[in-house]
Amino acid sequence: MTTGIIDPDNPVIKLCIKGTQAEFKGNMDEACELYQQAWEISTDDFEACIAAHYVARCQVSPEDIFRWNQEALNRAKAVTNGSIGDFYPSLYLNMGRSHELLNQQTEAEKYYHLAADLGVAHQMNIDNEKQP
Repeated sequence: MTTGIIDPDNPVIKLCIKGTQAEFKGNMDEACELYQQAWEISTDDFEACIAAHYVARCQVSPEDIFRWNQEALNRAKAVTNGSIGDFYPSLYLNMGRSHELLNQQTEAEKYYHLAADLGVAHQMNIDNEKQP
């Protein structure tokens, strides 16, 4: 898998970093605003993938969580220069979790296996409780 270096000066990346910092401080509303701003200013599939990945974290319904995680994965697949390569395990794990939330265990397992094939193992949440 080819990988790229994420430019910390990229405006989308900066917003996502600020959002993550807000999230770690317990300010989810601020984080979600920053992630949404990142989505709105994204200019290509790479940036849109990153932003959608974070916007998904702010969703409440399983359907919306799935939609944003699917958007992130679709945008990643559209990036052809390899710059998104290291991000795939996280995308696959999030897709697996999205399918779990929708009670689609077979699909969830498919994505968890894809992540495991890239070196990131995951155990399914049998109780299907929303993760923190």
